[in-house]
Amino acid sequence: MLNFQCALAADLRESAKIEKKRQYEEERKARIFNTKQRLFGVDLDVLKKQIAEKKEREEEEKAREKAYLMKQLRDAEIAKTFERQIQENKKRLQEEINEFRENFQRPETRREFDLYDPDGLKKSLPARLLDDDPRLTISSAQKFEGEDVTTEARKKVQKEQQRAWLEQQMLERCRADQERKDAEKMYQEAMIARDQRSIQIDHIQKKTQRRLMESTARFNQALAAEQATQKRMQKIRDMEDEQAEIYNAITSDFLTENPNVSASNLGPNRINGALYKGLTPQQKQEIQEYNQKLIEENKLRKEVESKLESDWLELTNGIARSVTLTDRDISRKRRDLEWNLREFNKTLGQEQSAHNQYMEKVVYTNTPTAAYYEQFNTTTR
Repeated sequence: MLNFQCALAADLRESAKIEKKRQYEEERKARIFNTKQRLFGVDLDVLKKQIAEKKEREEEEKAREKAYLMKQLRDAEIAKTFERQIQENKKRLQEEINEFRENFQRPETRREFDLYDPDGLKKSLPARLLDDDPRLTISSAQKFEGEDVTTEARKKVQKEQQRAWLEQQMLERCRADQERKDAEKMYQEAMIARDQRSIQIDHIQKKTQRRLMESTARFNQALAAEQATQKRMQKIRDMEDEQAEIYNAITSDFLTENPNVSASNLGPNRINGALYKGLTPQQKQEIQEYNQKLIEENKLRKEVESKLESDWLELTNGIARSVTLTDRDISRKRRDLEWNLREFNKTLGQEQSAHNQYMEKVVYTNTPTAAYYEQFNTTTR
């Protein structure tokens, strides 16, 4: 037998499950061995209870699956957001790397660039620069006797040519600076002209809006005066019509005290619309009560809907919290159960070994008697 120092939650659940099974077995035994119940039918209350429990379990399972699905959707959305951020970071890092390479790792800054420079031949020195070039040895075949007899004149011409080139470059640079200054001046003048044009356009727009508002105000005043005149004329016509109506009503049978004036010859429940005097106070009271009842019912229905919506929102939040707590509790219980299961298997192995020894040395040495067979067929299973 197991011998724990303290009762664990798993042990308590297992004990409760065993006790529930034992109680269910006793109830089943009472039903099966009850001849009257077996012959005349089953317990309807028990069946209803089982159906209700089954529906409750199904509802709980649906709610749990829905909560799991919502959590999965939220996790998927978070994962997509993280993936998008990672891709953006990678793209930004790649752009920064390319920009750094473009600014600080150009090919011409490398030490071995002279080995594959496409303009290397243009930058290299010619085979012969001057007559006293130290590279012009006998085996170079670049300098021969009798060559370059006009060295001084050639140097003088070259110096004059270099001086002309320098003067031309200085002139071109001065011209380029003057053109740049003129362009900047023109740009500034264009910017000033644009700003002035914007100020003029804004002034014109404000002036146009002011004139439009003034015209609208004058039109509204004229329209108001015309409407006031029309209302005054309409009021005069209405007063004349009302006086005529009052006179006609006084001189007609409409205001008589005889309630039978509006009775119709078409039936007892029919009335003559031309002579109808309106609703009675009792009918008006009934209509007001009915309208008040409808208002109260609508108000009550809105309150019930609002309360139902708030309860549903609270239930949804509670289910989400309970699902999270349940997941944590299940993980913790699973770890405890695995540890208990290892310990239980270890103890069970020892018990099984002892039980096998007991069966081999004690139980299987005895011959079964009649009392042994009488213990069977005593339960419903």
